Amino acid sequence: MSYQQLTEGRRYQISVLLDQGISITLIAKAINCHRATVYRELKRCHALQGYCPDSAQASACKMRRHSAKYKIPDTRINVVRFLLQHDWSPEQISRVLSGMNQAVSHEWIYRFVARNKRQGGKLYRHLRQGHKRYRRGKKEKAPAIKNGTSIDSRPAIVDTRERFGDWEIDTVLGKHGTGSIVTILERKTRFYLIKKVASKSAEDVTKATIELLMPYKQYVHTITADNGREFAHHEVIANALDTSFYFAHPYSSWERGANENANGLLRQYVKKGTDLRTVSDDIILFAQNRINYRPKKCLKFKQPAVVFKQLAA
Repeated sequence: MSYQQLTEGRRYQISVLLDQGISITLIAKAINCHRATVYRELKRCHALQGYCPDSAQASACKMRRHSAKYKIPDTRINVVRFLLQHDWSPEQISRVLSGMNQAVSHEWIYRFVARNKRQGGKLYRHLRQGHKRYRRGKKEKAPAIKNGTSIDSRPAIVDTRERFGDWEIDTVLGKHGTGSIVTILERKTRFYLIKKVASKSAEDVTKATIELLMPYKQYVHTITADNGREFAHHEVIANALDTSFYFAHPYSSWERGANENANGLLRQYVKKGTDLRTVSDDIILFAQNRINYRPKKCLKFKQPAVVFKQLAA
Protein backbone atom coordinates (compact mmCIF):
# COMPACT_ATOMS: atom_id res chain seq x y z
CA MET A 1 0.00 0.00 0.00
CA SER A 2 1.49 3.33 -1.05
CA TYR A 3 1.86 6.07 1.57
CA GLN A 4 -0.80 8.80 1.66
CA GLN A 5 -1.09 11.68 4.09
CA LEU A 6 -4.24 11.73 6.19
CA THR A 7 -6.96 14.10 5.06
CA GLU A 8 -9.34 16.04 7.28
CA GLY A 9 -12.14 13.61 6.42
CA ARG A 10 -10.07 10.61 7.44
CA ARG A 11 -9.21 12.26 10.74
CA TYR A 12 -12.94 12.63 11.51
CA GLN A 13 -13.44 8.97 10.61
CA ILE A 14 -10.66 8.00 13.04
CA SER A 15 -12.33 10.02 15.80
CA VAL A 16 -15.75 8.42 15.26
CA LEU A 17 -14.37 4.88 15.09
CA LEU A 18 -12.27 5.40 18.23
CA ASP A 19 -15.38 6.51 20.11
CA GLN A 20 -17.05 3.25 19.02
CA GLY A 21 -14.16 1.22 20.48
CA ILE A 22 -12.93 -0.09 17.09
CA SER A 23 -9.37 -1.49 17.05
CA ILE A 24 -6.53 0.33 15.31
CA THR A 25 -6.17 -2.45 12.72
CA LEU A 26 -9.86 -2.26 11.75
CA ILE A 27 -9.74 1.56 11.70
CA ALA A 28 -6.81 1.41 9.28
CA LYS A 29 -8.74 -0.95 6.99
CA ALA A 30 -11.82 1.25 7.16
CA ILE A 31 -9.97 4.39 6.04
CA ASN A 32 -7.71 2.44 3.64
CA CYS A 33 -4.30 3.16 5.12
CA HIS A 34 -1.59 1.27 7.01
CA ARG A 35 -2.17 0.78 10.73
CA ALA A 36 1.23 2.37 11.42
CA THR A 37 -0.16 5.60 9.99
CA VAL A 38 -2.98 5.55 12.51
CA TYR A 39 -0.60 4.74 15.37
CA ARG A 40 1.64 7.68 14.41
CA GLU A 41 -1.36 10.00 14.14
CA LEU A 42 -2.63 9.08 17.60
CA LYS A 43 0.82 9.28 19.17
CA ARG A 44 1.38 12.72 17.65
CA CYS A 45 -2.06 14.24 18.31
CA HIS A 46 -3.63 12.41 21.25
CA ALA A 47 -4.37 14.94 24.02
CA LEU A 48 -5.53 14.20 27.59
CA GLN A 49 -9.16 14.68 26.61
CA GLY A 50 -8.87 12.30 23.67
CA TYR A 51 -8.21 12.53 19.95
CA CYS A 52 -9.48 15.77 18.38
CA PRO A 53 -9.66 15.76 14.55
CA ASP A 54 -9.86 19.57 14.37
CA SER A 55 -6.66 20.03 16.38
CA ALA A 56 -4.92 17.23 14.48
CA GLN A 57 -5.77 18.83 11.13
CA ALA A 58 -4.63 22.27 12.26
CA SER A 59 -1.37 20.80 13.58
CA ALA A 60 -0.72 18.96 10.29
CA CYS A 61 -1.31 22.11 8.24
CA LYS A 62 1.03 24.09 10.49
CA MET A 63 3.81 21.50 10.10
CA ARG A 64 3.47 21.53 6.31
CA ARG A 65 3.69 25.33 6.20
CA HIS A 66 6.83 25.40 8.31
CA SER A 67 8.56 22.37 6.79
CA ALA A 68 11.56 23.22 4.61
CA LYS A 69 12.56 21.08 1.65
CA TYR A 70 15.86 19.36 2.34
CA LYS A 71 18.72 20.73 0.24
CA ILE A 72 21.68 18.50 -0.53
CA PRO A 73 24.90 20.26 0.59
CA ASP A 74 27.19 21.62 -2.09
CA THR A 75 30.09 19.53 -0.80
CA ARG A 76 28.08 16.35 -1.38
CA ILE A 77 27.05 17.53 -4.85
CA ASN A 78 30.71 18.06 -5.67
CA VAL A 79 31.46 14.48 -4.61
CA VAL A 80 28.62 13.21 -6.82
CA ARG A 81 29.96 15.21 -9.76
CA PHE A 82 33.49 13.88 -9.16
CA LEU A 83 32.36 10.25 -9.05
CA LEU A 84 30.20 10.68 -12.14
CA GLN A 85 33.24 12.01 -13.98
CA HIS A 86 35.01 8.81 -12.94
CA ASP A 87 32.23 6.78 -14.62
CA TRP A 88 30.50 5.52 -11.48
CA SER A 89 26.81 4.81 -11.98
CA PRO A 90 24.18 6.74 -9.96
CA GLU A 91 23.29 3.58 -8.04
CA GLN A 92 26.94 2.94 -7.16
CA ILE A 93 27.37 6.54 -5.97
CA SER A 94 24.15 6.43 -3.96
CA ARG A 95 25.06 3.21 -2.18
CA VAL A 96 28.61 4.24 -1.32
CA LEU A 97 27.61 7.71 -0.06
CA SER A 98 24.80 6.21 2.02
CA GLY A 99 27.39 4.03 3.73
CA MET A 100 29.27 7.24 4.59
CA ASN A 101 26.14 8.88 6.09
CA GLN A 102 25.92 11.23 3.10
CA ALA A 103 22.75 9.81 1.62
CA VAL A 104 21.58 10.84 -1.83
CA SER A 105 19.18 8.78 -3.94
CA HIS A 106 20.13 7.47 -7.36
CA GLU A 107 16.92 9.04 -8.72
CA TRP A 108 18.16 12.45 -7.56
CA ILE A 109 21.51 11.83 -9.29
CA TYR A 110 19.76 10.99 -12.58
CA ARG A 111 17.74 14.21 -12.29
CA PHE A 112 20.95 16.11 -11.49
CA VAL A 113 22.59 14.71 -14.65
CA ALA A 114 19.52 15.58 -16.75
CA ARG A 115 19.50 19.12 -15.38
CA ASN A 116 23.23 19.41 -16.08
CA LYS A 117 22.63 18.30 -19.67
CA ARG A 118 19.89 20.90 -20.19
CA GLN A 119 22.35 23.52 -18.98
CA GLY A 120 24.95 22.40 -21.51
CA GLY A 121 26.91 20.12 -19.19
CA LYS A 122 28.54 16.85 -20.24
CA LEU A 123 27.97 14.61 -17.21
CA TYR A 124 25.50 12.48 -19.20
CA ARG A 125 28.40 11.23 -21.30
CA HIS A 126 29.67 9.30 -18.28
CA LEU A 127 26.47 7.25 -17.97
CA ARG A 128 26.42 3.78 -19.43
CA GLN A 129 24.43 3.02 -22.55
CA GLY A 130 21.81 0.27 -22.76
CA HIS A 131 22.79 -3.16 -23.89
CA LYS A 132 21.38 -5.05 -26.81
CA ARG A 133 19.43 -8.16 -25.99
CA TYR A 134 20.85 -11.47 -27.08
CA ARG A 135 18.83 -14.15 -28.80
CA ARG A 136 19.61 -17.75 -29.42
CA GLY A 137 20.76 -18.47 -32.93
CA LYS A 138 18.67 -21.09 -34.71
CA LYS A 139 19.87 -21.17 -38.28
CA GLU A 140 23.62 -21.16 -37.83
CA LYS A 141 26.12 -23.21 -35.92
CA ALA A 142 29.43 -21.91 -34.67
CA PRO A 143 32.51 -23.54 -36.17
CA ALA A 144 33.76 -26.52 -34.20
CA ILE A 145 37.07 -26.18 -32.36
CA LYS A 146 39.35 -29.17 -32.29
CA ASN A 147 39.40 -31.03 -28.96
CA GLY A 148 37.23 -28.40 -27.31
CA THR A 149 35.52 -29.32 -24.02
CA SER A 150 31.89 -28.22 -23.63
CA ILE A 151 30.71 -26.10 -20.75
CA ASP A 152 28.46 -29.04 -19.88
CA SER A 153 31.56 -30.77 -18.49
CA ARG A 154 32.64 -27.78 -16.42
CA PRO A 155 32.59 -28.35 -12.62
CA ALA A 156 29.32 -27.28 -11.04
CA ILE A 157 31.14 -25.07 -8.52
CA VAL A 158 31.96 -22.64 -11.33
CA ASP A 159 28.27 -21.83 -11.75
CA THR A 160 27.93 -20.88 -8.10
CA ARG A 161 30.74 -18.27 -8.27
CA GLU A 162 31.80 -19.44 -4.80
CA ARG A 163 35.31 -20.43 -5.88
CA PHE A 164 38.01 -17.89 -6.57
CA GLY A 165 39.88 -18.49 -9.83
CA ASP A 166 37.34 -19.23 -12.54
CA TRP A 167 37.68 -16.93 -15.56
CA GLU A 168 35.74 -15.90 -18.67
CA ILE A 169 37.47 -14.77 -21.85
CA ASP A 170 36.40 -12.88 -24.97
CA THR A 171 37.68 -10.47 -27.61
CA VAL A 172 36.44 -6.96 -28.42
CA LEU A 173 36.94 -5.81 -31.99
CA GLY A 174 37.96 -2.41 -33.26
CA LYS A 175 37.57 -1.07 -36.77
CA HIS A 176 38.02 -3.85 -39.31
CA GLY A 177 41.65 -4.75 -39.75
CA THR A 178 42.98 -2.61 -36.88
CA GLY A 179 43.27 -5.31 -34.23
CA SER A 180 41.26 -6.44 -31.21
CA ILE A 181 41.32 -6.46 -27.43
CA VAL A 182 41.54 -9.63 -25.36
CA THR A 183 39.34 -9.37 -22.26
CA ILE A 184 39.44 -11.77 -19.31
CA LEU A 185 37.29 -11.62 -16.18
CA GLU A 186 37.43 -13.54 -12.88
CA ARG A 187 33.87 -14.68 -12.09
CA LYS A 188 33.83 -14.35 -8.27
CA THR A 189 35.45 -10.92 -7.94
CA ARG A 190 34.64 -9.49 -11.42
CA PHE A 191 38.33 -8.52 -11.70
CA TYR A 192 38.94 -7.56 -15.34
CA LEU A 193 42.08 -7.82 -17.47
CA ILE A 194 42.48 -6.44 -21.00
CA LYS A 195 45.24 -6.34 -23.59
CA LYS A 196 45.34 -4.92 -27.11
CA VAL A 197 46.56 -7.29 -29.83
CA ALA A 198 47.46 -6.66 -33.46
CA SER A 199 44.91 -9.13 -34.80
CA LYS A 200 42.22 -11.59 -33.77
CA SER A 201 44.37 -14.51 -34.84
CA ALA A 202 44.65 -17.53 -32.57
CA GLU A 203 48.37 -16.90 -32.22
CA ASP A 204 48.01 -13.31 -30.99
CA VAL A 205 45.09 -14.11 -28.69
CA THR A 206 46.87 -17.11 -27.20
CA LYS A 207 50.02 -15.10 -26.48
CA ALA A 208 48.05 -12.24 -24.88
CA THR A 209 45.99 -14.62 -22.75
CA ILE A 210 49.05 -16.30 -21.30
CA GLU A 211 50.73 -12.93 -20.64
CA LEU A 212 47.66 -11.59 -18.84
CA LEU A 213 47.04 -14.64 -16.64
CA MET A 214 50.56 -15.89 -15.96
CA PRO A 215 51.03 -13.53 -12.94
CA TYR A 216 47.89 -15.13 -11.44
CA LYS A 217 48.57 -18.71 -12.57
CA GLN A 218 47.91 -20.19 -9.12
CA TYR A 219 44.44 -18.62 -9.19
CA VAL A 220 43.41 -19.92 -12.62
CA HIS A 221 41.28 -23.06 -12.21
CA THR A 222 39.13 -22.77 -15.34
CA ILE A 223 38.70 -20.54 -18.40
CA THR A 224 35.45 -20.35 -20.34
CA ALA A 225 35.29 -18.94 -23.88
CA ASP A 226 32.88 -18.71 -26.79
CA ASN A 227 33.39 -20.71 -29.97
CA GLY A 228 35.44 -18.10 -31.83
CA ARG A 229 38.34 -19.39 -33.91
CA GLU A 230 40.68 -17.07 -31.99
CA PHE A 231 40.56 -19.68 -29.19
CA ALA A 232 41.64 -22.54 -31.45
CA HIS A 233 44.91 -22.85 -29.49
CA HIS A 234 43.09 -23.41 -26.21
CA GLU A 235 45.24 -26.43 -25.44
CA VAL A 236 48.38 -24.27 -25.51
CA ILE A 237 46.74 -21.87 -23.02
CA ALA A 238 45.59 -24.72 -20.78
CA ASN A 239 49.05 -26.30 -20.72
CA ALA A 240 50.88 -23.01 -20.06
CA LEU A 241 48.58 -22.05 -17.19
CA ASP A 242 47.94 -25.59 -15.91
CA THR A 243 44.20 -25.04 -16.14
CA SER A 244 41.06 -26.40 -17.80
CA PHE A 245 39.54 -24.66 -20.83
CA TYR A 246 35.80 -24.87 -21.62
CA PHE A 247 33.58 -23.61 -24.41
CA ALA A 248 30.08 -22.15 -24.00
CA HIS A 249 27.25 -23.31 -26.22
CA PRO A 250 27.09 -21.58 -29.63
CA TYR A 251 25.33 -18.19 -29.52
CA SER A 252 24.89 -18.37 -25.74
CA SER A 253 26.70 -15.27 -24.57
CA TRP A 254 24.71 -15.24 -21.32
CA GLU A 255 26.85 -18.21 -20.24
CA ARG A 256 29.70 -15.69 -20.01
CA GLY A 257 27.51 -12.83 -18.88
CA ALA A 258 29.93 -11.18 -16.46
CA ASN A 259 32.56 -10.83 -19.19
CA GLU A 260 29.98 -9.51 -21.65
CA ASN A 261 28.87 -6.92 -19.12
CA ALA A 262 32.44 -5.75 -18.53
CA ASN A 263 32.97 -5.50 -22.29
CA GLY A 264 30.01 -3.13 -22.37
CA LEU A 265 31.79 -0.96 -19.82
CA LEU A 266 34.93 -1.06 -21.95
CA ARG A 267 32.96 0.45 -24.82
CA GLN A 268 32.72 3.66 -22.80
CA TYR A 269 36.44 4.10 -23.39
CA VAL A 270 36.94 2.32 -26.70
CA LYS A 271 33.93 3.04 -28.88
CA LYS A 272 32.68 0.53 -31.41
CA GLY A 273 34.43 1.00 -34.74
CA THR A 274 37.51 2.64 -33.20
CA ASP A 275 40.79 2.30 -35.08
CA LEU A 276 42.70 0.41 -32.40
CA ARG A 277 45.99 1.50 -33.91
CA THR A 278 45.22 4.93 -32.45
CA VAL A 279 44.52 3.53 -28.96
CA SER A 280 47.63 3.55 -26.76
CA ASP A 281 48.46 1.00 -24.08
CA ASP A 282 48.05 3.81 -21.53
CA ILE A 283 44.42 4.22 -22.58
CA ILE A 284 43.89 0.46 -22.27
CA LEU A 285 45.38 0.49 -18.76
CA PHE A 286 43.31 3.54 -17.84
CA ALA A 287 40.11 1.78 -18.93
CA GLN A 288 41.05 -1.39 -17.06
CA ASN A 289 41.66 0.52 -13.83
CA ARG A 290 38.48 2.54 -14.16
CA ILE A 291 36.41 -0.63 -14.54
CA ASN A 292 38.21 -2.50 -11.74
CA TYR A 293 37.75 0.34 -9.27
CA ARG A 294 34.04 0.85 -9.90
CA PRO A 295 32.03 -0.55 -6.96
CA LYS A 296 29.70 -3.34 -8.08
CA LYS A 297 26.29 -4.16 -6.71
CA CYS A 298 26.95 -7.92 -6.89
CA LEU A 299 29.97 -7.36 -4.61
CA LYS A 300 27.89 -5.36 -2.12
CA PHE A 301 29.34 -2.24 -3.72
CA LYS A 302 32.95 -3.20 -3.17
CA GLN A 303 35.54 -2.69 -5.91
CA PRO A 304 36.65 -5.73 -7.97
CA ALA A 305 40.35 -4.84 -7.71
CA VAL A 306 40.13 -4.57 -3.92
CA VAL A 307 38.23 -7.85 -3.52
CA PHE A 308 40.61 -9.64 -5.88
CA LYS A 309 43.66 -8.39 -3.97
CA GLN A 310 42.17 -9.53 -0.67
CA LEU A 311 41.52 -13.05 -1.95
CA ALA A 312 44.89 -13.28 -3.66
CA ALA A 313 46.81 -12.15 -0.57
